[in-house]
Amino acid sequence: MPYTAEISRTNPTCFIFLIDQSTSMGDQIGGEIPQKKADVVADAINRLLRELSVKCAKEEGVRDYFHIAVIGYGATVGSAFSGALAGRDLVPLSEVADNPARVDERTQKVPDGAGGLVERTVAFPVWMDPVIGGGTPMSRALRYAETLVRDWITEHPNVFPPIVINLTDGESTDGIPTGAATAITSQATDDGEVLLFNLHVSATGGSPITFPNSDTGLPDSYAQTLFSMSSVLPNHMRSYAAAQGHRIGDSTRGFVYNADITSVVQFLDIGTRATELR
Repeated sequence: MPYTAEISRTNPTCFIFLIDQSTSMGDQIGGEIPQKKADVVADAINRLLRELSVKCAKEEGVRDYFHIAVIGYGATVGSAFSGALAGRDLVPLSEVADNPARVDERTQKVPDGAGGLVERTVAFPVWMDPVIGGGTPMSRALRYAETLVRDWITEHPNVFPPIVINLTDGESTDGIPTGAATAITSQATDDGEVLLFNLHVSATGGSPITFPNSDTGLPDSYAQTLFSMSSVLPNHMRSYAAAQGHRIGDSTRGFVYNADITSVVQFLDIGTRATELR
């Protein structure tokens, strides 16, 4: 079965996050909490990087099970890392963990032990900040990712294949992106084809369409294009998605349309769910 390669320091995999930074990402995300889409996405990526760092931390430090790229696309296309990692593409996780641009203080509600909640201040590392401006050069961003994927596979031909996650709120402004997407998913390691997942961030509210089995019921050709670009979820991701309450079938794809804040967080959790680490 594909997508079963053990992930270890000698057999790492990589995550490539493509972040829409177009002008419309300054609009508020759908749902009850008034937040800009760009802020929600940046917070979700920063939270995920923190959780990956904790997950891979051992006594001797953070192990490099993963290499991470965060690529922004809007007025420009390139690394979205801030601080010491600015301008870099695929970075070993230990270097990511050691080099947040800064550490903010955030408040969060936690159980008080008596059935209620209390607020406390927690450290929140920040690796990327929201950037807003320009169009949506999705095709160019996908081609950028394709170059990273091709180079990675050349150096790591036997590992769990790379995972590319595209977070966007609008249609591509530099041509139909399906060809660039196919250039990514047609590549493979010995363990399977490269995975490409797509998340459409909503400004309208309403119920998200999560992990569909077909494009039936999708509202327009744009949603159908993103669906067609998205890879079928591997078995272990389908099992995890089902355990989170999603209706899953054999042809379920890594795609969410009309996503709200909760959907963004869940999508990143499921989409980065890899096999067991060693």
